[in-house]
Amino acid sequence: MLTGEYFVLDGALALALPCQRGQQLVVDDTTQGTHYWKSYDDQERIWFEVRFDLSLRILTTSDQPTALRLQQILQYLQGIKPTLFTNGLHWTTRLSFPRRWGLGTSSTLLHNLAQWAEVNPYHLLFETMGGSGYDIACAGATGPIYYFKSKDRGFANSIPFSPDFRKQLYFVYLNKKQDSRAGIAHYKKNFRGDQGLIQQVSDLTQRISKAASLSDFAAGLLEHEMLLAKVLSLPRAQDLYFADYPGVIKSLGAWGGDFVLATSEESPSETLSYFKQKGFETVLSYNDMILN
Repeated sequence: MLTGEYFVLDGALALALPCQRGQQLVVDDTTQGTHYWKSYDDQERIWFEVRFDLSLRILTTSDQPTALRLQQILQYLQGIKPTLFTNGLHWTTRLSFPRRWGLGTSSTLLHNLAQWAEVNPYHLLFETMGGSGYDIACAGATGPIYYFKSKDRGFANSIPFSPDFRKQLYFVYLNKKQDSRAGIAHYKKNFRGDQGLIQQVSDLTQRISKAASLSDFAAGLLEHEMLLAKVLSLPRAQDLYFADYPGVIKSLGAWGGDFVLATSEESPSETLSYFKQKGFETVLSYNDMILN
C-alpha cells in the first residue's frame, strides 16, 4: 500500500501496487483419511506443516499458533462448503519471496483459498483474519489500483499508474518484520474518527497517484508521512534511520518494519551505496518489485 495505510480502515482511498512475487497454492485429493498442509518458502524449504483429521481437528503440527489460525480459516470454509472437505485433502503452498519481507503471505493465501473454494475473498478475510482488504485486492490485481473499504465490502479499481520517474523509486527492506495487527491496534487507539483527516488522505492519494514529477510525488509522500506521524504519535522511518538522506522516505504498511519507499535524484549506484553503508542490503528497484 503506497498511500492510505491505516486510514483505509475508516474509508480513506488508498493507492495500492501489487508485487511481482507471490504465493502458489496446489490442492490434491488424498486417500489417507486426513487433511495435510505443507508450506514451502522461496528456497524450497518446508517452514510449516500440519495434519488435520476430517473434522479439521489438529493432529500434529510444526507450529501450533499458525495451525490454529489456519484451522479457523479452513473451518469457516468447511461451514459454507462442507462437501469440499468430505475426503482427505493435501494443500501445498510455495512462496516466491522471503517470508521475512512481509509481502502478503496471509493475503495471498486467503485469495488462493477463496479461488479454490469459489467464495468471496473479502468475506473470507472479514470473517476470519480481519483487516482492510487492500492486500486481498492486490492479490488478484494485474496492476495498480485504487482501493477503499465500506463496512464489510472492499472495492478496487484499476488505474494507469506508471510514472515516468519510476526508475527513481526504490524499496528498502528495514531488516525486520512488523506486526500488522499491533500497528492497527495502535492506530485505533490514537485515531478519533476525524472525517476531515480521512478526506485529506483520500485527496493525497489522488494527488500522489497523478503527480507529473518526482518532486511533486515526493512532496505528497512527505505530507502523508507527516500527517500519519502526528496521528500515530510515532517517529517517521526517515527520522529514525535515514535523517541525512537527500530524498523522501515513506513507510509502507505497518509503521516500523518491512519496507519503505525511497525517492532518489541520485544515480542507482549512489543510491544503493547509501543504503548499504547504513546496513540495509535489500534494495529493490520499482520494476523489480511492482507488477506492471
